[in-house]
Amino acid sequence: MSDDAGQMLLIYDDPSDQRSLSLEDASSTEESPDGTTLSLEAVHDAIPYNGQRFLTHDAAYEFYSTFAKRCGFSIRRHRTEGKDGVGKGLTRRYFVCHRAGNTPVKTLSEGKPQRNRRSSRCGCQAYLRISKITELGSTEWLVTGFANHHNHELLEPNQVRFLPAYRSISDADKSRILMFSKTGISVQQMMKLMELEKCVEPGFLPFTEKDVRNLLQSFKKLDPEDENIDFLRMCQSIKEKDPNFKFEFTLDANDKLENIAWSYASSIQSYEIFGDAVVFDTTHRLSAVEMPLGIWVGVNNYGVPCFFGCVLLRDENLRSWSWALQAFIGFMNGKAPQTILTDNNMCLKEAIAGEMPTTKHALCIWMVVGKFPSWFNAGLGERYNDWKAEFYRLYHLESVEEFELGWRDMVNSFGLHTNRHINNLYASRSLWSLPYLRSHFLAGMTLTGRSKAINAFIQRFLSAQTRLAHFVEQVAVAVDFKDQATEQQTMQQNLQNISLKTGAPMESHAASVLTPFAFSKLQEQLVLAAHYASFQMDDGYLVRHHTKLDGGRKVYWVPQEGIISCSCQLFEFSGFLCRHALRVLSTGNCFQVPDRYLPLRWRRISTSFSKTFRSNAEDHGERVQLLQNLVSTLVSESAKSKERLDIATEQTSILLSRIREQPVSSLALRDISSVQRNF
Repeated sequence: MSDDAGQMLLIYDDPSDQRSLSLEDASSTEESPDGTTLSLEAVHDAIPYNGQRFLTHDAAYEFYSTFAKRCGFSIRRHRTEGKDGVGKGLTRRYFVCHRAGNTPVKTLSEGKPQRNRRSSRCGCQAYLRISKITELGSTEWLVTGFANHHNHELLEPNQVRFLPAYRSISDADKSRILMFSKTGISVQQMMKLMELEKCVEPGFLPFTEKDVRNLLQSFKKLDPEDENIDFLRMCQSIKEKDPNFKFEFTLDANDKLENIAWSYASSIQSYEIFGDAVVFDTTHRLSAVEMPLGIWVGVNNYGVPCFFGCVLLRDENLRSWSWALQAFIGFMNGKAPQTILTDNNMCLKEAIAGEMPTTKHALCIWMVVGKFPSWFNAGLGERYNDWKAEFYRLYHLESVEEFELGWRDMVNSFGLHTNRHINNLYASRSLWSLPYLRSHFLAGMTLTGRSKAINAFIQRFLSAQTRLAHFVEQVAVAVDFKDQATEQQTMQQNLQNISLKTGAPMESHAASVLTPFAFSKLQEQLVLAAHYASFQMDDGYLVRHHTKLDGGRKVYWVPQEGIISCSCQLFEFSGFLCRHALRVLSTGNCFQVPDRYLPLRWRRISTSFSKTFRSNAEDHGERVQLLQNLVSTLVSESAKSKERLDIATEQTSILLSRIREQPVSSLALRDISSVQRNF
């Protein structure tokens, strides 16, 4: 076919190809130049050749692409040619190796950051040229040029599949990935699950982790206004299905979503018992909408993080934080936490003071310490680790006076008088230093292990990139998953026989009341109590380690009222009696931990039980059913050891005697008769 029958139009799919070497007259019969690689990894009838015909140019592209994959490279469309006449359309197409052409020189813009990304293009001249022919009214595409010489190494079969041209995600796989993203699992976990489902070796899916991340990222590029509407609709839909689901939002002057907060029924229920100490983590952003994200988290009676609520804010100012705190307290029926731990944010601090005046505000120590490397590493150099060790020593002191003296010595020793971070830390010491916080309940959330558990829990919400409208579902799934995991862990712990270490009645009593997690904390203090001596004083007891000749802790005990307190304030801080108080109780022939020092939040109860009890309080029949369930649980728990059985038998006999002393009304007799007929 003649190429000079009219004015030709050249259209390049990639501008960089305009500097490619000419491919006009090359053919498959050319000799291989020095330094090139000739690919022959195909049977003869699968190799393109001059004169080969295809019904469409797409068919030619697919054929050449299949050939290239077997050989170890991929192809792309290089340029197209067409006549200027009306209706003439395309007459010639070029397909080239993905490494053809050269990288164009970018014009550097002053002050604009440049991406220093290495190009794979190296001027390779492997190509396929097809031309359009019409014979007897039938149109076909004829191969008029082919060269398979490469100036680069070709990939092995197990490597070529990683080239972008051969990576694809089917519609079915896309749906699967989006479903996984709603559950909050990470991209790595998605890949492993799909490898198992498809029965392929690790790394042999037709797409990579990067492809999955790009897919999830693409779903964020939507109209923010539509996203906001979908999000509100999602919340309303959940509210219709579950009236106990709560959400609040504000709109700006243009009726666009400004702030939104929400909490689930199970979270509100958990908060009633475990909402005494709360972490409000505001260090994350929801990347789907680039909005600051706040998450309220607590710790349940098994030491496991529990979710209380979420908030998304457009701005991080006093007005926004105040609104978020108001919404949260509203969700929780007006009940503010005893203690709230946050990052060091001045606007948030002011908002807490205004909206939660009775709540103790403290700083999460792990958020503070996380900034130390950038604050002190360069200035202290080799002394950084020594300084950090001294900081932790001061942080764990019990006495405010000791802390003040130690801090002054530390500043002098490390020459930190003019360091602004040290000065800021000292100014806010009452918010993070344990000597200042021991009189406030923190549920152990200042411990490093607990902070890691809370952070891992929060990451479940953030590990998958998802649309805003799906985020509320994603959090719900993560919360439910965590609740199920907690229940499973609870059952496993209950099935384990608790090892009693002291043999004291006080220990066995505590083991029957507290969760395994809480009992282990109290048991540590019971074991240590044996190493302490107590001395009765005029105003209480002095308790100190048997190897010490001075010092000690002051313990005040009023046996008649069942009140005991210690100057170390461990109970106020953690909810567990300290070794000093336990030593005094043991010396005073006390064989059980006083009931008030076994807090409900650490006992063997569940939020589902408390909810059932409250909702059925007025229904006689259901209360009887609840009692039967409790008795069944009592029998199964008591049968696990002789000590438990002895306690259960003794306490049940006492309880039964008290119940028989209570009068029975005629109305109650009718209720009983009705219940007996129903069971």
